[in-house]
Amino acid sequence: MGTSRQIKVGILTAPHIEWEQRENTFVLKRVRIGIGFHWDRHEDQEFQGTLTIRNNPDGTQTAINTLDLEDYLCSVISSEMNADSPMELLKAHAVISRSWAIRAIENYNSPTSNHQFFHVCADDHCQRYEGIRRMNQRAVEAVRATTGQVLLYGDEICDCRYHKCCGGRTEIWRTCWEDIDVPYIRSVECKYCNPSYIEKSLLHHTSLLHTCLNDYDQETTDFHDWKVTYTAEELAQIIRAKSGIDFGEIIDLVPLHRGPSGRIDSLRIVGTKHTEVIGKELKIRLWLSRTCLYSSWFEVKKTLNSQLSIVNYQLVGHGWGHGAGLCQIGAAVMAAEGHSYQDILAHYYANSRLSVAAQ
Repeated sequence: MGTSRQIKVGILTAPHIEWEQRENTFVLKRVRIGIGFHWDRHEDQEFQGTLTIRNNPDGTQTAINTLDLEDYLCSVISSEMNADSPMELLKAHAVISRSWAIRAIENYNSPTSNHQFFHVCADDHCQRYEGIRRMNQRAVEAVRATTGQVLLYGDEICDCRYHKCCGGRTEIWRTCWEDIDVPYIRSVECKYCNPSYIEKSLLHHTSLLHTCLNDYDQETTDFHDWKVTYTAEELAQIIRAKSGIDFGEIIDLVPLHRGPSGRIDSLRIVGTKHTEVIGKELKIRLWLSRTCLYSSWFEVKKTLNSQLSIVNYQLVGHGWGHGAGLCQIGAAVMAAEGHSYQDILAHYYANSRLSVAAQ
């Protein structure tokens, strides 16, 4: 799309990468998406730009795709959300995805960089980048309409985090990552992602979700309010498998600190053999699920038998994702109701301003 900025994306690492060259694109076979999450699966994906296969010291190979940043964004906003989503959502997403990506490019090879041979990865660890098959002209139009636009705080490009559904209130930075205050990642109320609110809005609940969510995301119907129930034995087995620690029988799960949304960032796991305090929110989600809990905003309910021994643990939770920054489903509803992308960005990123990034 004619910008000078290029981005390198690490798409796939495997013992042997299978790929096919097309006329102007290439296809990677069995790309793993949603790694470690509840939608984890494989699919064939088609990409534009150039492909480099890196041979790693451990005998694996990594596929690295180099392309224009604006072309990358067309794929990202149609991988994160359906490209048939309301245009103002796609524009807002283009701005925040561009802001985040430019920071990743500029931090490449710095001590804070997460990757050594490419700027970003293609999965949820960074931003979803699933090639061109989910793209359409609307995604291209949204990126073109916001060409070069980023969010700034002062003179710094914002580290624009986002998630699928906040569950009613977004979270602050320190609940999820470092113990610092990020002025534009604030906790704000969000009525828009609540299914009961969506049902009362101009668009029917199921129609809106079908429009805004990609196919595999539509499988997650309890994104706002959810429950997970484990037997005491199951929970002990899960924690042992995820942590590598034998806690023995799990006696209690004690939330020690919550962020303003209710997400737990410090949890004490009490066992008959071992007790440990863990955090932040992602580690809690990983240790308490065979895959990954939807979020760390949950209450712990215990069922006891007549001998007062714990039989079941039930986690009653809200939201899908870390909760910081833009709520994708909430932003989609805002757009469907007629809010501009500027309004959406101002709602989720307080104290920020729109600008055009220097090339």
